[in-house]
Amino acid sequence: MTGDRTRVYPDEPAGPFEAPPRTVEDRADRTVEFRAVDEDRTEDLVAMYRAFDPSDRAQGIPPVGEERIREWVEQLLDEGVNVVARHDGGTVGHATLVPDAPTDADSHELAIFVLGDYQGAGIGTELLRTLLGEGARQGVDRVWLTVEPWNKPAIRVYEKVGFEPSGNDRFEREYSIRLA
Repeated sequence: MTGDRTRVYPDEPAGPFEAPPRTVEDRADRTVEFRAVDEDRTEDLVAMYRAFDPSDRAQGIPPVGEERIREWVEQLLDEGVNVVARHDGGTVGHATLVPDAPTDADSHELAIFVLGDYQGAGIGTELLRTLLGEGARQGVDRVWLTVEPWNKPAIRVYEKVGFEPSGNDRFEREYSIRLA
């Protein structure tokens, strides 16, 4: 692994990852569409986050309250690479890569959210793979994330996709991946 300031990234790139649009059948036999998203989907994302179970929030995100959700979503759409999972006309998952600027404009922080009724069916894994494909298509090289150590399902997904541990403490673990 090579170091980048305080963050460590794998030497070898992971992937390749398929970019959107793409459609998959999840483990519950639902047809789920994955696609890149922009500002014209703000209302879909705000609706998804209003329906988000408070017990599924981690590290203070997503925020609570429609106004705070809207501001947060608009910022993510303005700054980052964004992919959504859609089923039956509604947004059921969202993943984003947010540039680390001004700290390190070449690396991006990952955040991913899937509504509770869609968790455990493989949607998060496919959403993550699709986001990394879109990120690679847009020139993203390095991605990192933090996760609470007791969130074993998320850790399994990250490791399955190719993220490697790059740091940890009692309250959070850091993982990273290289795309190019």
